[in-house]
Amino acid sequence: MIAAIILGIHIAAGVYAFFSRTRKDGWGEGVLVFAFVGIIFSVGWTMMTILTSLVIPPEGFAEWFDRDAVTLILLTIAEGVFYYFFLKGDSDPRHD
Repeated sequence: MIAAIILGIHIAAGVYAFFSRTRKDGWGEGVLVFAFVGIIFSVGWTMMTILTSLVIPPEGFAEWFDRDAVTLILLTIAEGVFYYFFLKGDSDPRHD
């Protein structure tokens, strides 16, 4: 269940990024940013799985909080920090 919620959050973030970038720079740029979000998610999930498999047992901490859920939560936090610093420069008013 946690995995489905986090996947939904990532899909919503990708769609938001697509439409905000499309409105600002055009359709092609929207497709590129959507693909970028997808690549960061898939590569980040793979890297975070490698790291959590070294520390956390497969059964995790509870029946509903297994290693995959921990991995996705850590990935979402790491992506939030990454996107905060990556997109922080887009708020420059001289960028228009």
